Amino acid sequence: MAQSIFITSAEGHSGKSTVALGVLDALSHATARVGVFRAIARSTAEPDYVLEMLLDHDGVDLPYDECIGVTYDDVRHDPDAALAVIVERYKAVEAQCEAVVILGSDYTDVGSPAELAYNARIAANLGAPVLLVLGGRSSEGATQPEQLGSSLPRTPAEMGQIADLALTELAHGRAELFAVVANRADPGFVAETVDEIRRVVAAAARPGGAVVPVWAIPEDRYLVAPSMRGILRSVDGALLSGDPDRLTREALAVVVAGMSMVNVLPRLLEGAVVVIPADRTEVLLATLLANASGTFPSISGVVLNGGFEIPEPVTRLLDGLGSNVPIVTTELGTYETALRIMSTRGRLAADSQRRYDTALALFEQNVDTDELLASFGVARATVVTPLMFEFQLIERARTQRKRIVLPEGDDDRVLRAAATVLKRGIADLTILGEPFEVRARAIELGIDIQAAEVLSPFDAVHVHKFAEEYARLRAHKGVTHAQAADTVTDVSYFGTLMVHFGMADGMVSGAAHTTAHTIRPAFEIIKTAPGVSVVSSVFLMALADRVLVYGDCAVIPDPTSDQLADIAISSAATATQFGIDPRIAMLSYSTGESGSGAEVEKVRDATALVRERAPELLVEGPIQYDAAADAAVAAAKMPGSAVAGRATVFVFPDLNTGNNTYKAVQRSAGAVAIGPVLQGLNKPINDLSRGALVDDIVNTIAITAIQAQGLTA
Repeated sequence: MAQSIFITSAEGHSGKSTVALGVLDALSHATARVGVFRAIARSTAEPDYVLEMLLDHDGVDLPYDECIGVTYDDVRHDPDAALAVIVERYKAVEAQCEAVVILGSDYTDVGSPAELAYNARIAANLGAPVLLVLGGRSSEGATQPEQLGSSLPRTPAEMGQIADLALTELAHGRAELFAVVANRADPGFVAETVDEIRRVVAAAARPGGAVVPVWAIPEDRYLVAPSMRGILRSVDGALLSGDPDRLTREALAVVVAGMSMVNVLPRLLEGAVVVIPADRTEVLLATLLANASGTFPSISGVVLNGGFEIPEPVTRLLDGLGSNVPIVTTELGTYETALRIMSTRGRLAADSQRRYDTALALFEQNVDTDELLASFGVARATVVTPLMFEFQLIERARTQRKRIVLPEGDDDRVLRAAATVLKRGIADLTILGEPFEVRARAIELGIDIQAAEVLSPFDAVHVHKFAEEYARLRAHKGVTHAQAADTVTDVSYFGTLMVHFGMADGMVSGAAHTTAHTIRPAFEIIKTAPGVSVVSSVFLMALADRVLVYGDCAVIPDPTSDQLADIAISSAATATQFGIDPRIAMLSYSTGESGSGAEVEKVRDATALVRERAPELLVEGPIQYDAAADAAVAAAKMPGSAVAGRATVFVFPDLNTGNNTYKAVQRSAGAVAIGPVLQGLNKPINDLSRGALVDDIVNTIAITAIQAQGLTA
């Protein structure tokens, strides 16, 4: 039977979805099969966006329709019958999972004092302990234009009263209390009063002396602020122009521009949505020009109210400006438009990277996930899924923050990955590019890279310093200072020289450049580590239940036996660095003494060299892939071997074999291929595939940081 946890609150708008996402993420890193169940759907008119977000998590593989219990109408019509259906449908989900996150109702349809009591009944009947979420803000507080989505903070005494009432309801419903989270605490109160909030809530949560974990999560303005898409829905609007992808950007304030242009401009606020009467086109044009100028705050969007038609010359002018700012039109008047915008609440949804990253980061920083998992009774699984391995990479990278340089600041994928890395504390970053352009693009994408250093590769001071060093290093090739000054403005050379000088601990590039462009500067400047003759690569192949190391699949086309031995020893060191016990299989089309030929002899010689150079390593070769990976085949072909059937490091005889094999396994077995990870360099430089996804870039940055940790350990 699966372990389950029931997440509920005593009222609406407590930020319960943030807590649910954090719990789900923590569970998915500890166990292989995690499920989600929504006891009462929040809406019948449209899909439940909270459930969709949770199901979109990489750790969940369940269809939407199976994960819903009943609707609010079902509960109103016959609560007892609805409860029976909830139990039946939950059991079907439970049977497929090792752990299930159950989400209670949202108080958005027929919220009443009895709603928490009904949630308690559900939890008791599902046998799921309750994680109670208490809202640290008043749901009735007046929203201020300076901070959309916000409300009045609650005092510790008020939190204690709410906790006492909620815990009484849970006890009356015979629900078991698992933990309490005081969510959306006012950031201004965190330093002085979060401990007090925890103490008050903990005291209220200890009837009969029982001790439960209690945590507090501060409010974040980006989580509570509405998105432009939410505002578009609220005002019954339509998108007139602008980039639809920017509708995910949060609106942090509202500016009602019912005045002349000269008076509107000084009132613009960072991240604001600007409400403009549709017949004040001169104010609209001035606002868009101010946004593009870089001398005024960057706005999130414009709402044109009143339903007036935009004149054709103005439409033509808007097209010529090419602004990406979303412009929404609505038939509503100014007062009703502003009122609806002010009442729009933020949604935590999978399509907003900033919200998603922020929610996970807040949970990780303020909730002790180890204590949560221990209290929940979930032991770390012995198998390692791709998601678990990726989490382990991130955790390892966090233990000793390193600075990684990203040369491709003009690539949106790199900027999105940078935002995730910074928000989740994986590494410190330097991004190459013109600072204004890079930061402006990040704002357009609705992501936060403020914590990154952004450095121009044409910065005169650095170019001069780097050119002197590059000319010195390449003097034997006849490189002059003038030639060097031209070369080092190339982002790959600039980033590599930053690593060389210790201004960064490693570099990740290749999303928009070839492998040769990325690693050639490393060969010239960083060079190979002592005792290593060649730079090679491995892929970390995350299969369904384990992680293997494949090398070399990206660098050396036809290695000699000496180079193969180097690849094997380097690959074993890389495996150890990432927590994989190295057992090396030197692959060939022959196993043991069964075959002959030049290619087999090359592998046989390489195996002998590995044993000579690193006698502590377990190595077998030549060996075929099936004998290396399958215990039954190994028992027949190479009985008694310490490697056969249990290999973790697979060394391919040439690039053709290695590259095709890793891609075949990746596509056919559904493995996650992380890499290529370069090895053998004095300092870590890693190459990306030009088709790299944002998650691939995040993983490679974490890997590079871990490699850098190994150099300073």
